[in-house]
Amino acid sequence: MSALSSIHVLLVDDNPNMRAIVAAMLKSVGVGRLTEAEDGAAALELLRQQSIDIAIVDFRMKPMDGAAFTRAVRNEADSPNPYLPVIMMTGHSEKSRVTEARDAGVTEFVAKPVKAQTLLSRIEAVILRPRPFVRATGYFGPDRRRTRSEGYAGPFRRAEDGQA
Repeated sequence: MSALSSIHVLLVDDNPNMRAIVAAMLKSVGVGRLTEAEDGAAALELLRQQSIDIAIVDFRMKPMDGAAFTRAVRNEADSPNPYLPVIMMTGHSEKSRVTEARDAGVTEFVAKPVKAQTLLSRIEAVILRPRPFVRATGYFGPDRRRTRSEGYAGPFRRAEDGQA
């Protein structure tokens, strides 16, 4: 029995072929329960109806893309789980896309074509090495800094940290 057999994953992609490929990968690594949606709006509805552990979402979908879905999960007052781990997958891995996904509150990012091992490593990261959540002006989500300098004594990191 896989360590992932108790995990419920929500897979969100508007391309049924991509959903089938990723679903097969998830099943092959032992994910126990999988629910699929074809866009962010349908995924939000499913989140309200079911207990989901991790969402894997495509970046580009209509009417609601992956970044808008993530912002809704993180910030809407009626969000069923603002702390839901969200893994963004996209064929468009330019820095601007990665930055947009990060600023929306995505937990992890994976570029298409997706490999099973890469997907598994992102799932393991959100389970075994969860990042703390932070709330700042205009942002709520996983800490976007990958490294921490515990002894950092330099200038403040944000404008609202007390600088005039």
